[in-house]
Amino acid sequence: MVFLGIDIGSLSCDAVLIDEKKNILSHTVIPTGVKNIESIAQAKQNVIGAAGIVEKDIQYIIATGYGRTRVKERDGAVTEITCHAKGIKHMIPDTRILIDIGGQDSKALCLDADGNVVDFAMNDKCAAGTGRFLEAMARALEVDINQLGDLDKGATSDLVLSSMCTVFAESEVVSLIADGTEQKEIAKGLNRAIAARTNSLVKRVAKNINGLTVSMSGGVARNRGVVKAIAESMNLEKINTPKIPDIVGALGAAIIAFEKWKAK
Repeated sequence: MVFLGIDIGSLSCDAVLIDEKKNILSHTVIPTGVKNIESIAQAKQNVIGAAGIVEKDIQYIIATGYGRTRVKERDGAVTEITCHAKGIKHMIPDTRILIDIGGQDSKALCLDADGNVVDFAMNDKCAAGTGRFLEAMARALEVDINQLGDLDKGATSDLVLSSMCTVFAESEVVSLIADGTEQKEIAKGLNRAIAARTNSLVKRVAKNINGLTVSMSGGVARNRGVVKAIAESMNLEKINTPKIPDIVGALGAAIIAFEKWKAK
C-alpha cells in the first residue's frame, strides 16, 4: 500500500510516495510552469514510475500548496503549514522552529514537542527573500541561480541592500555592478538582507529561541549562503536542513494521507 503527497507551489511541483511504514519510496521535484495541471500529472507519473507501481496501488492522495485545489484526483487538501510541520517532524524530529522559504512566500513556524503548530507567521504580500526574489537577483548578477549559494565566499564588506523590494533591489544590484562592486560582496549583502527579514519573521513566533532546534525547508534551503547568513543573524551555530528540503511539504502531505486512510 502506498500514499501520495503532492505539493504544488509557484515555482515547483513536488510529489512523494510513501509506504505504510512512512518510508519514502520515490520523490520528484519539477518546475510548476504555466500549466500546473500538466505539472501535477507529470509529477505523479514520475513517482509512480520510480516506485515501480501502478496508479491503482495508491490508497490515498493529499494535496497541499497554493495550487492544491488543482489536483483533481485528491482525497483531501491540507494547508502547507500543516504539511511542512508534519514533514519536518518526520525528517528532523526535534525541530521546534521551522523556517520555510518557498517560491513566493516565507513562513516561520513554532512547533511543540509533538510537532504540532503552536504559532506561525507568514510573509505572503511581498516576494522579498523568496525563490522569486533570488531568481531576480541571479539575473541581475548574471549568474545561474544554483551559483548563488557559494557566490559570497571570500566577501569581507558589510554591504547590505537598502531595499528588499524585488524591483528596487534588482535595480540596486545593477547600480552596484556598474560601480564596480564585486559579485561576492553583493551576494553577501543579499544574504544578510534575507537573513534580517527572516529573523524578524521568526521573532514574531518565538522571541527566545535559546535551546530550540531550528530547521529550514523549501528550495531556498539549498542556498548555503542564505542558510549561513540566517544562522549568523540568529546567533546559531547551524540551521538544520533536510537532505532534500524541497520535498518537506509533499512528504508531510503523504504522511497525512496515510494517517487519514488509517483513521478510516
